[in-house]
Formats: sequence, structure tokens, C-alpha cells
Amino acid sequence: MKKLTEANAALYTLVLILVTFIIRIFIAAYTGLGVGESYYFRGALHLELSYFDQPPLFFWLSGLSTKVLGLTNLGLRFPAVLLFAGTSWLLFLITKKLFNAKAGFWAVVMMNLSAVFTVAIACWFQPDAPLMFFWLAAAYFIVQLMFGREAEDPKTVRNSGRTWLLWILIGICLGLATLSKYHVLFIFAGVFMFVGTNKDQRHWLWHPGPYLAVLITLIIAFPVLWWNYNNNWVSFVFQGSRAGTGSKFHLHVDWFLRSILGQSLWLLPWIWVPAVRELFRSFKLRQTSKAYSFTFWLSILPIVFFTIVTLWANLQYHFHWQAPGYMMLFMPLGFAIDKSLSAGTKSNRGTRRWLIFSACFTVITIGVLSIHMVTGFWQSYGPKWLVHEFHGDNVDPTIQGIDYNDIQNRFLLEGWMQNKKIFTGSTRWWLTGKVDWALKGQKPIICFNNDPRNLAFLVDPKTLIGEDAIIIDQNYPGNVANDVKPFFDEVKQLPDILIVRHGVVELHLEVYYCTNFHQSAQSRNDLPVYRQLNGQPPFGK
Repeated sequence: MKKLTEANAALYTLVLILVTFIIRIFIAAYTGLGVGESYYFRGALHLELSYFDQPPLFFWLSGLSTKVLGLTNLGLRFPAVLLFAGTSWLLFLITKKLFNAKAGFWAVVMMNLSAVFTVAIACWFQPDAPLMFFWLAAAYFIVQLMFGREAEDPKTVRNSGRTWLLWILIGICLGLATLSKYHVLFIFAGVFMFVGTNKDQRHWLWHPGPYLAVLITLIIAFPVLWWNYNNNWVSFVFQGSRAGTGSKFHLHVDWFLRSILGQSLWLLPWIWVPAVRELFRSFKLRQTSKAYSFTFWLSILPIVFFTIVTLWANLQYHFHWQAPGYMMLFMPLGFAIDKSLSAGTKSNRGTRRWLIFSACFTVITIGVLSIHMVTGFWQSYGPKWLVHEFHGDNVDPTIQGIDYNDIQNRFLLEGWMQNKKIFTGSTRWWLTGKVDWALKGQKPIICFNNDPRNLAFLVDPKTLIGEDAIIIDQNYPGNVANDVKPFFDEVKQLPDILIVRHGVVELHLEVYYCTNFHQSAQSRNDLPVYRQLNGQPPFGK
């Protein structure tokens, strides 16, 4: 293998992207959908202008993909795999422009070695893959506009056709990023701070280009705005409430520390520490280096906002919300790696060992977890305490990453699948999603809970009045009695569905046959299904 140089860095990067793309195709095809992916699945079947908790682009892309590749795991996930390959190439191009080509290669290496990026963002049916791609696409055109044009006459730069084209492309990319995830607000704020804090860039504040880009963004984002206008702005209320304080303001240092620890684990601690170091370096050099200033302002806002807010808001385990900021830090980190490898022998040796360890850890861990998720081999050949240690109900958490095909087998055996007067449901949004994916969306499905999320908008319960239902539950018997029974004449528990992985029973799901769906005689305005049966919207007034 030839030594990495400025001349061959692009080729090496393309080879890395191709190899990882092929590996991810297999991961996407042969591992089951997680709870979030299963929950999102029905949105890809029912294409809408927007959705309850996410903008629509990733639903649209996977809906199109399943038309081509079929209703399969790969069909849903292929857009994410493809977009991440594009994200990697954009990361290389931007880093090359800001620093150098070798730094671009190492930036792509580090992104592919970090846990949250290499599988969760790069493989899964989630909104993050299009967000990252169009975030970097917008950043790429901004860099083309604002960097490397010092030799040109400023007046010519401002009035050239290329400048107007770049602003239009920036607007298109920001619009598509807005259709991906609401994080796009941090791009606007970050670019504004970059322009405002750099004297040679402030002239853009009174150029029509940025405002044209904003207008284009709003036009492209119109489906999200229109859908929310017609649904009581429920998406913005839901997402905004996550950063709220509730009824009383309390500081939660434990949530804050959990967030920092979670970010480090998601990124991997030995990658997170150097990345944070580059954040501080970018801060120190932001006044003297445009490259560091750009990476600082586009990284600091999502990282700080979603970390600080955990002092009063319980964001639970959403440690990936800071990911766009860390993605920007891979650029100066790649440059730091290149400088270290070009330095003295001692520094060179330590960096190479760190890179080799990081690569081995990521490859081995992903390999072992993927094989265990599919086969469950660790239950037979590894110490079981490792898979149960952090899971309170003594269930292997990786079981959530397999498809519950035994549900469909039971439906076929009992004749429920063929009976058009039987629908299905559950008492939790995430379990409802797992049931829905197991049945491939062939049954109407209702979530009997005060938090059905997007599921409340995709099936109208009024169309199911008078039908029977099969309700699937998991360790929540009280919820069936409280939230399901009032809507039926009779609820009868049947033998459990056994979720089997590689011949081993790993999970029991309770099954209830419910007769004659109707409106509850009790007032249950806390349940969206009750409100919908009354002809009201599921959320809001």
C-alpha cells in the first residue's frame, strides 16, 4: 500500500467509501429493524406532507426505495446507506478545501469509526442520514462561496453569476435539510455567527443572496409548515416540549452528566476526547483562521444546546442529537491527525497505535454485535451477564434489533391475517411499531396509549368500529385493563407469542383477543384514540 499523499488521498477515500458501502449493504439487509425504525415504517407506506415527530424526507426516500427494492429491511434502509456514502465524500471535499486532502481522508476515517455514525446514522431507517448529507451539501456550497476567492475582485465576486448560483444551491440544500430534521436551525445560526464575526465576510449580510437562500428554504419546507398548520402545529409543540421544564423548574445535574457520558460513548471515548479538544482549538483559533472559525460555529451550537438543555429537560438517551456538531469537528480532527503523522517519530507512533486500536475496536464490535443480533450466539457461547447487566427486565436488549416474525406466523396460524374484520394494536408506540413491521403493514393498527405519536395520524379508528382486534403487549398488563378494555365488549387473554432467535425463546409477548371495538363509555380524553372516535384531533384543541 502506497503512502498517503495529497495526490492519492481522494482515491483512498473513494476506496474506503466503496468498501464501507458494501459492508453496510449487508448490515442493512440482514439485521432487523430497531424499535424506532419499526415505528417509522408505516410512514413510508403512507406518504404525507409531513409527520408528527419528524419532517417527511426520509419517509419519502424510503417509500420510493421500497417500490424498487421491495418491502424489505434493505428497501427501507438503502437511502441511508447511499446518502452516508455521499456524506463521506462531501466531508472529504470540504476538509480538503479548508485544510488539505490528507486531512479529508482522515476525517472520513474517523467518521466511519465513530459508533453513532458508522451504523446508526449510516445504516438505519432514520431522519439523520438525509440531514447529515444536506447539512454537508449546504456547507460545501458555502465553503465554495466564501473560501479561496481572495484573489478575485470583491465587487465581481458579489455580482457574478456563480455567486448567485451558489446561493440558490445553498437554499435548495437547506430546504432539503429542513425536510430532513429540525436541526437545520443550527446551520442558519452557525453561518450567521461565522459571517458576523469575520470582517471579510460581513458584506454578505447586505447581499441579496442569503435572503434568497432563506426564501428558497421556506418554499421547499412549505409541506412541513402546511401540514403543521392543519394539525395544530403538533410537530413543533412536541419537539419544543422536549426542551421544556414541565410544571416546575429543577436543575438535574445527573441528566447533564448522563448526556456528556452518553455522547462520549456514542462517539466512542477515545474519539470523543480528541474531537472535543478540536472544539476548544477551533475556539482559540477562530479569530486567526477562517477554517477553524467555520468549523467552530457550525459545530458548537448543536453540541452546546442539546447538552445544556439536559440541565432541566430529560432528553433521555437521544445522544445522537449533537451528531451534526461532531461531524463538523471531524474536519479539524483529520487535520490534527495528518499533522501528527507528519511530525516526529514519537508522535507518529502514538497516533498510529490510536488509529489501529480505534479501527480494530469498531470493526470487531460491529461484527460481534451484528452476528449476535442475527444469531444470538452470545447466549450460548458468551457470558450472559454481559447482555443482561444493563437491562432491568433481564431481556437481552439486542432482541429489539431483530424482526418479530413470530407475530406474523401466529397471525397466519390463527387465521387473523386473512380476516379483514380484525385489526391489531398495542399499548406502547414502540411495540406497536414492532408489531406493524412484523405484519408488514397489512393490518390497520392502533396504539392504545396517551403517546401514540405518529401512529395516531396514519389510521383512522372510526373506520374500525365494530371490528375485533388482536392486542399485543409486553409486561404491561395494567395498561390493557386501563387503556384497551374500555373500548371493547370483551378482552380475553390467549397463549403468548414466543419470540425465537436461532432456536432460543428470548421473549414472551402477551396476546389479547378483543371483541367489538367501540367508543369508551368512560371519559378518556387523555387517549388520542378516544378523541378521534369523538371526531376531535388526536392532539391539541
